[in-house]
Amino acid sequence: MIVITGAAGFIASNLVKALVKNSLTDLLLVDHFPTDKYSPKSDNISDFADILKMDRDVFPEWFTEHADEVSFVFHLGARTDTTEFDFRVLDSLNLSYSMTLWEICTVKQIPLLYASSAATYGIGDQGFDDDESKIPLLTPLNPYGLSKQLFDAQVICQQEQPPFWAGLKFFNVYGPYEAHKGRMASVVFHAFNQIRETGKLKLFRSHNPNFKDGEQLRDFIYIDDVINICLYMYHNRPANGIYNVGTGKARSFNDLGKAVFKSMGQPENIEYIPIPEDIRDKYQYFTEATMSKLTKTGYKSEFLSLEQGVEKYVGFLKTV
Repeated sequence: MIVITGAAGFIASNLVKALVKNSLTDLLLVDHFPTDKYSPKSDNISDFADILKMDRDVFPEWFTEHADEVSFVFHLGARTDTTEFDFRVLDSLNLSYSMTLWEICTVKQIPLLYASSAATYGIGDQGFDDDESKIPLLTPLNPYGLSKQLFDAQVICQQEQPPFWAGLKFFNVYGPYEAHKGRMASVVFHAFNQIRETGKLKLFRSHNPNFKDGEQLRDFIYIDDVINICLYMYHNRPANGIYNVGTGKARSFNDLGKAVFKSMGQPENIEYIPIPEDIRDKYQYFTEATMSKLTKTGYKSEFLSLEQGVEKYVGFLKTV
């Protein structure tokens, strides 16, 4: 049995669809599942009616007693809101809960893949290299990033480990089934909706003299590429450790906006607005994943370009 936590969420629900497509159907889906059938998260799991589900609060106790039934754990559940400043919530869901699963996987020798985040890199003063010796030097800009950083720092120090484990530092992931994330959904998602409703796209003005408005850079990666890496890890199980998951090529928000306008067949119309004050001091102006660690394991798949990914995603958004 394969366990997927956060199964109603963005990345995990896409992973479940891919596992089923690959005839891996002996699954246990773990999450705090929505009870409202009109919730966007309900749409994410509408195809999973016949798959076994379990509430996240119940799962650790069940896992302790039934670990022999589990062959692999994809731990993708987390509180991902970068504006959540109550660290007690983040500690409970992102740190303590994750360590519980790590300990069970270690004792029972069950392979574990878990979600880390590029938010651990902060402003990038230490670069974006997934060299584990640099992890203690990283200074995240928000409590969410800190919760992921603390877990990464804990696991690399553990003498006892699962037989295979990987922490994936997701960069800016975009694609279908993220609508439930609201403000935290990708810029592509918000751009599509803004342009459809107003014919205009609002991007953040730069408050950094080294970057022009809209020229802030991010490593945007389409969800299909993320899932391909997850499946590669499942099937190939390379060296244990923490891996970046990006494309290795930073692109600007202006590039993204132009790609969305083009995919929608609309004329470009971009307006620049101030970055909200609650995140202004914690805003990343540049992220770009160093991907050599993953490629050296034998991963050879090409990543979709920003334009290819946006075109594919906009095609999906037009249908919902």
